[in-house]
Amino acid sequence: MAIKKILISQEMPLNKAPYESLTEKYGVQIDFKPFFLIEPLSSREFRAQRLNVLDYTAIVFSARHTIDAFFQLCEELRVKVPETMKYFCTTEAVAMYLQKHIVFRKRKIFYGNGTPSSVIDQIGAKHKGEKFLITTSDSSNVEPLTSLFKAQGLDFTTSVFVKSVSQDLKSENIEDYDLVVFYNPSDIKSLFENFPDFKPEKVKFVTFGKQIVKAMEEAGLPVEIQAPTPEAPSVARALELYLSAHNA
Repeated sequence: MAIKKILISQEMPLNKAPYESLTEKYGVQIDFKPFFLIEPLSSREFRAQRLNVLDYTAIVFSARHTIDAFFQLCEELRVKVPETMKYFCTTEAVAMYLQKHIVFRKRKIFYGNGTPSSVIDQIGAKHKGEKFLITTSDSSNVEPLTSLFKAQGLDFTTSVFVKSVSQDLKSENIEDYDLVVFYNPSDIKSLFENFPDFKPEKVKFVTFGKQIVKAMEEAGLPVEIQAPTPEAPSVARALELYLSAHNA
């Protein structure tokens, strides 16, 4: 059966060209609609974790949302982050985003290449004595990172700084779509909050990332296409390969 309508559970990307190309080449309609948004915890929600930021000497960041939430909460709680605080980030892009809130100094900001092990490499023996606070969201899986921290005998605590908030999708007719692209377990949560009786009869699902696949299995939702793969490193490329086989 030819694919006619595709729903992608994110905001429309800045680079629309790959999706516009698919629309022109295969005659499909591609819509973008976030299933959830990331919001910072309220100061009350954060205080419920009974955590004092000043007890730590190093902060671990993996996302820009978390950086904004961290400094916003510190301001609301009147916590003055000392200049001696060290920051370990999963990628250079995340590290550079810190400039929005602090003066960028190489001696206290370190970043990896996107893998948990690269963060450990940045810590090395030189920073092993720090007390680490690993910032997370309510839906992120930090076990790959925390397991390495444990193996290295590092002193660390994890703390939630942002939460996923489901969006109102009731005006959408999900069953009108042939393919729906999911990236995050929170997409699934939002789907069933909006449509408690949803059954995947006609709709097929595309997933991007390892974390979402397990959540799909637990929710009883079949996965038609998984990405990234060597052949399909992006969602646009995965869709192109699928459409070339079904809409040719």
